[in-house]
Amino acid sequence: MVERRMSVATHWGSFIAVVDSGQLVRIEPRRDDPSPSPIGPGMVAAADDSARVLRPAVRKGWLNGEPRAHDTARGTDAFVEVSWDDAITLVSDELRRVRSQHGNSAVFGGSYGWASAGMFHQAQGQLHRFLALGGGYTDARNTYSTAALEVILPHVIGGHPWSYQSRMPMWDEIAESCELVVAFGGLALKNSQINPGGLARHQTQNLQRQCREAGVRFVNISPIRSDVAGSLNAEWLPVIPHTDTAAMLGIAHTMLVNGWHDEDFLRRCCVGFDRFASYLVGELDGIRKDAAWAAEITGISRDAIIDLARRLSTQRSLIMVNYAVQRADHGEQPIWMSVVLAAMAGSMGRPGCGWGAGYATMDATGVARGRPFVAKIPELSNPVPDFIPVARIADTLLHPGEIIDYDGQRLTLPELHLIYWCGGNPFHHHQDLHRLTRAWQIPDTVVVHEAWWNTTAKFADIVLPVATSLERDDFAAGFADPRLVAMPKVREPAGQSRTDHQIFTALASRLGYEQEFTESRSEIEWVRHLYEQTRTELGGDAALPSFDDFWRSSIVELPALTGPFPGSFEALRSDPQRFPLLTPSGRIEIFSEKIDSFGYDDCAGHPMWFEPVEWLGADHSDRFPLHLISNQPASRLHSQYDNGGRSLSSKIRGREPVTINPLDAASRGIESGMIVRVYNDRGSCLAGAVLSDDVMPGVVQLSTGAWWDPVQPGLSGTLDRHGNPNVLTADRPCSRLSQGPSANSALVDVEVYGDPLPDVLAFSPPSLEH
Repeated sequence: MVERRMSVATHWGSFIAVVDSGQLVRIEPRRDDPSPSPIGPGMVAAADDSARVLRPAVRKGWLNGEPRAHDTARGTDAFVEVSWDDAITLVSDELRRVRSQHGNSAVFGGSYGWASAGMFHQAQGQLHRFLALGGGYTDARNTYSTAALEVILPHVIGGHPWSYQSRMPMWDEIAESCELVVAFGGLALKNSQINPGGLARHQTQNLQRQCREAGVRFVNISPIRSDVAGSLNAEWLPVIPHTDTAAMLGIAHTMLVNGWHDEDFLRRCCVGFDRFASYLVGELDGIRKDAAWAAEITGISRDAIIDLARRLSTQRSLIMVNYAVQRADHGEQPIWMSVVLAAMAGSMGRPGCGWGAGYATMDATGVARGRPFVAKIPELSNPVPDFIPVARIADTLLHPGEIIDYDGQRLTLPELHLIYWCGGNPFHHHQDLHRLTRAWQIPDTVVVHEAWWNTTAKFADIVLPVATSLERDDFAAGFADPRLVAMPKVREPAGQSRTDHQIFTALASRLGYEQEFTESRSEIEWVRHLYEQTRTELGGDAALPSFDDFWRSSIVELPALTGPFPGSFEALRSDPQRFPLLTPSGRIEIFSEKIDSFGYDDCAGHPMWFEPVEWLGADHSDRFPLHLISNQPASRLHSQYDNGGRSLSSKIRGREPVTINPLDAASRGIESGMIVRVYNDRGSCLAGAVLSDDVMPGVVQLSTGAWWDPVQPGLSGTLDRHGNPNVLTADRPCSRLSQGPSANSALVDVEVYGDPLPDVLAFSPPSLEH
């Protein structure tokens, strides 16, 4: 046996692939990674499993031209495998037809998802470049992960929606200067396995440990104890899900009435505190937002709220807020309020203290403020100005022409006739999958690039098989990660798979713009070109080795990124006149005149407590008395590699695990390992019960990402055999401001499943004809 060891880069880390005679034998962690993710080795099991899409395939009814007016054929039909030449003809002809009959905005290219690591083979980048050259497309804006945050923060602290990443304290600064970290939504270490675009070494776990060793104390305000690593010995304050804003208001009121707030910073560096203070003390609505009021809503005791206010005001403190708290009804409020609370507490703009968001959500957050420029596949200007908020795809399909609010704008939802999805899985990200299924039947054609027969592929009309990241040449540069990692092709593509670039090149040739799309470069020439473009931009030989040396060494260090970083809170504190923020006032906007001018009844001019539509205090909580937390999984990235070894090993009798407090389980006769039915009025799914007091009573936790496996696809309310929580979540915008998803505002109940267990078919291909 002559083994070759080759570099592999993924969103969950960098690895070594061991290959023998062209066959992938195993994937190993790199020796210099202190906390390698177990997802990587599990990729081997999925490389050639039965779910691989091996040849182009077309849904039989679509191929035969059968009338399909709003039926449920997508998801239930058989597929016919065709040649690549026929597939390219079908897609190019359909693009021509839709554009000529309905215009370019009728093509939806807002394809959303992480796809795979790599600067050239970026699925959405390739798609958008191809569609822009063809005349344009309707795009999507923001992300399912952080839509509310992305819209609210530019109003409150200014700058690009993601600029806060470079403006908040890094972990080493926290260890050196901070005494108290209060984490709303926790710091789930499992999430730090990943980093968008790639990751050379995992650092978050060690950096957190260094903070604890330096004496930093942590408080976890979350429904789930394990949202903070046990090694941090965090104080746990269980909170009723999505009452974080009320908890923050109670702390703020306590600071205000006791004179513990930082009056100097609020006067010099913020605007609108007086109007917000009037709301706190009840002058506007007659309700004092004091500790007792907050305790009744949140389940955190009055004494604990008062004590936390005192500690935040008297210690060097950092307020963290996680992304999960804003994927909920009125999700902008906890983000906005967390900034206000940090401004009041006295540590805003001091070293290692103040405010930050998304720590441990990905490994780069709090590890590095950014990285230098790295070239990627160049996108082109989209000639079509139309866009939709990312989580409003079902609304757009169901209600074309409807006018919605978005961040002070009035948007008309376009009429979409062709969906082109590449590098993502809407049947993972989107809420209320039965509603999405109904909407998904409406467009004329759905084209999907996929490597596996997941739900999105099964609900398409034309499925084009694509190579995985192991089957193409590229290099990775993760978000804020200071290294480039080579990604040479480990193996040949399975079956007749092609890269996204090869597919779009063939389509561009048929449509008359191949040269413009490829710029006459092969794929490896593109990879070399992007690397050399990066190298030149960073200073040539002095910054990076030649491409050939990089390709041999597999990892190179980028030059250190140095400040100043725009929008620094430290600079603001030192001199708000010299260092203003990019807000209308130049300061932190506790009250936003601009947002107030929008006149939204669900997002006012300052942060407020809005009662969620679904929470444990709602009137209908007697019917569905458990709050569902659909957080990110530990065993995969979103739905990626749910068919991988790591994810499969986490299943219980083939189903996704659901965690239940022993008290809630006992009252329902549920024991650990039982298969249970989780349900509400929107749908139901099967899952394997795990009993743990890490989850507070009244809460159940079912991670996202299990490939949806409906018993009767297209039938509303049909049982999901596999455990996808988005059959239960509501497709409801968190507010008119951001139109973001509200996935974590969902009530359910759980019962023992007593019927014969249906087989899980999530990883089985559909019926295929030749």
